[in-house]
Amino acid sequence: MSTATTRATISVPDRLLLGSGPSPVPRRILEALAQPTIGHLDPAFGALMDDVAAGLRATFRTKNAVAIPVSGTGSAGMEAMVANLVRPGDRVICGVHGLFGERMADELTRHGAEVVRVEAEWGRAIPTERLLEAAAEPFAAMFVVHGETSTGVAQPLDGLADACRDKDALLLVDCVTSLAGHPLDLDASGVDAAFSGTQKCLNAPPGLAPLTVGERALGRVKDGRVPSWYFDLSLVLGYWLKEDGAPRAYHHTAPINLVYALAEALAIVAEEGLEARWNRHAVAHDALRDALAVLGLERLAPEGEQLHPLLAVRLLDGVEDAKVRGPLLTEDGIEISGGLGPLAGRTWRIGVMGEGARLEPQERLVRALGARLGGDVDGAVGALKAGWAAA
Repeated sequence: MSTATTRATISVPDRLLLGSGPSPVPRRILEALAQPTIGHLDPAFGALMDDVAAGLRATFRTKNAVAIPVSGTGSAGMEAMVANLVRPGDRVICGVHGLFGERMADELTRHGAEVVRVEAEWGRAIPTERLLEAAAEPFAAMFVVHGETSTGVAQPLDGLADACRDKDALLLVDCVTSLAGHPLDLDASGVDAAFSGTQKCLNAPPGLAPLTVGERALGRVKDGRVPSWYFDLSLVLGYWLKEDGAPRAYHHTAPINLVYALAEALAIVAEEGLEARWNRHAVAHDALRDALAVLGLERLAPEGEQLHPLLAVRLLDGVEDAKVRGPLLTEDGIEISGGLGPLAGRTWRIGVMGEGARLEPQERLVRALGARLGGDVDGAVGALKAGWAAA
C-alpha cells in the first residue's frame, strides 16, 4: 500500500511592488516571518511585544505608553481609533481631500458622529485656516489624513493641536503612508491618536495596524463602554501593557509571525535612523518625479504639498491606463497603482516606500515605463541618476 502523500504548493510570481501598497518586503523581514510560531502568551513572545512597542514609540516619535500593533490591516487601526475615541453625537471635524478622508467620514457617520466635512480638491492639501474656521464652534475631535494615499498629498499639522486643545478636543491622524517615510513627529505636533499600516514604508506584510493613543485620549476609553469588543482598548491593553509582576491578560490570539516581521522592520528603521530615512524618501521622490517628467508624466501634487512615499502623476493624453499597467505587471513584473475616485483613469500612483525608495528599483521602473510610452528612456534615466547623485 502506498504511503505517498500529496503536498499543496503555490506558485507566486516575483513582482516589484511600486504601487500604493503593499511595498517590497526585504529578505530580512521574510526570514523573520518564517521563524517558528510560538504561543501568544509565551514569555519569549511577551519580550518581543515590549520591543515592538518601544520601536513603534520611536518611529511615531511619541512617549505614549500605548503604541501597539492592532491585529488587522490599516483599516482596523481606523476602526479601533474611532470605536474607542468617538461617541454617538460627537461633533467631529473631518478633513476630506481624497479617498481616505472620505472613508473616515463614512466610518465616523457609522459610529453616530455629527461629521463636519472640511474639503479640498483631490490632489491638494486642505488649507489650515479652513480647518481652524471649523474649530470655532465646540467639537469633540478633529481628524486629518497626514499622507493621502489616493493623491500623494501630505497634509500640514501645524496649528491643529492648539485649536483642538482650546475646545478640549482630540487631534486624530491617519499616517498609514507617511509613517517612517515622511517627516512626522506626533508629540511635537500634539497628536492625540494616530494609526498606520505595516505594508507601506515599514516594508512588512499587510496585517497589522500600528496605533498610538495619548493620555488625553485614553480618558475617552475609560469613560464609557466601547461598542466594539475586539477593538476595545480597555481589554486589548491588558494584553499589550503588562504590569510589573502581573500576567498578560488573554484577549485574542495575536498574529505571531506578523509581529516577528514588524519587529524586524522596526529594527531596520532604527538602524538607518528615522531622519536619514525621511531624507532618503525625499531624494527618491524628487529623483523619480524628475525622471517621469522627461516621459511627460507630471506630478499631481504641487510643490510643497507632496507626500514623499507616494508619487501620483497625471497620465499623458491618449494613454489608456489599463493598457499600460496591465502588461507592466504581467510582462515586466512591476506593479503600480491606478487612480481612485475622480482620478480613476487619469493618474498613476507610484510607491516610493522603504526599499522601493532606492535607485535600482526606480531605474527598472523608468526603463519599463519609458519603453511602453515610447519616451526618451535615456534622458529619463539620466534625470533619475542625476537626482540621486545630487543628494
